[in-house]
Amino acid sequence: MSLLSSRRASADPPPVDDAPRGDELTVVAARHPWRWISTAIVLVLLAQLIHGLATNPGWDWATFGGYFLEKSIMHALLVTLELTVAGAVLGFLGGIVLAAMRLSSNPVLHTASWLYTWVFRSVPLIVQLLFWANLGYLYQTLQVGVPFGPGFFRFETLHLVSSLGAALLGLALHEAAYAGEIVRAGIISVDQGQLEAAAALGIPRGRQFRRILLPQAMRAILPSAANELVNLLKSTSVVYVLAIGEIFYQVQVVYGRNGRVVPLLMVATVWYVILTAVLSIFQFYVERHYARGAVRNLPPTPLQRLRAAVAR
Repeated sequence: MSLLSSRRASADPPPVDDAPRGDELTVVAARHPWRWISTAIVLVLLAQLIHGLATNPGWDWATFGGYFLEKSIMHALLVTLELTVAGAVLGFLGGIVLAAMRLSSNPVLHTASWLYTWVFRSVPLIVQLLFWANLGYLYQTLQVGVPFGPGFFRFETLHLVSSLGAALLGLALHEAAYAGEIVRAGIISVDQGQLEAAAALGIPRGRQFRRILLPQAMRAILPSAANELVNLLKSTSVVYVLAIGEIFYQVQVVYGRNGRVVPLLMVATVWYVILTAVLSIFQFYVERHYARGAVRNLPPTPLQRLRAAVAR
């Protein structure tokens, strides 16, 4: 029976390979109709937006151009930058302290940092600004001396905190609550095994922080910190309640006189967009610096991308 089966198998013709060879294959590109449709819709909407900006007389671009570089606007822009830089420096310095306290094994320091973060993130910034501006109403005098005992120096608080001082104090304390969490998140993102290995090798704690912990933590800190810095820049507009001449307050003063609300608001809007763009460029280069050692190839700079596009 097996011999007969083997003879029948040998009598069957060999199978014919009908599969086409590689040079006979037809390559058909994948079609993406919805991608083209969505692209066309976006381009049409963008064209309508540009057309409306160019033809709608309500934008009043002549007034916009006349006030964009006006002296009072430039001075207000400088005040906005001063508030942003001072608030960021003081806020992140306070945030580093809060992060260290939050990561401390001391229960008192840990609890105090948690309470501070909870309170200052819960209270709106405008409420904090008004509170610090009215500090003299709560405490008419302050003194330096023995706690709960006699004082050596006493001074009035009525004129101690000016409007600008209240703005800086409110922005810095508000920013510190968020900066502390950003710094803490960056520190705990670093693998603790690396620090244990460094300690086992006898590397001093200061060098562990500078060469191992900080570079890796900065990669996690920078995106959130830059986002918070942009938010701080926009939050400076809230200090108008204290009659401080930052850019939003100043455009309010101007359009209160001439009634040109929309073009003056566009002046402030465009300056905020420009400042945010500058901060974004700064963020890109700082992140690129700290990306060394983490990626094989650093992301190309805009100039490098332009050169590559021209060379094609």
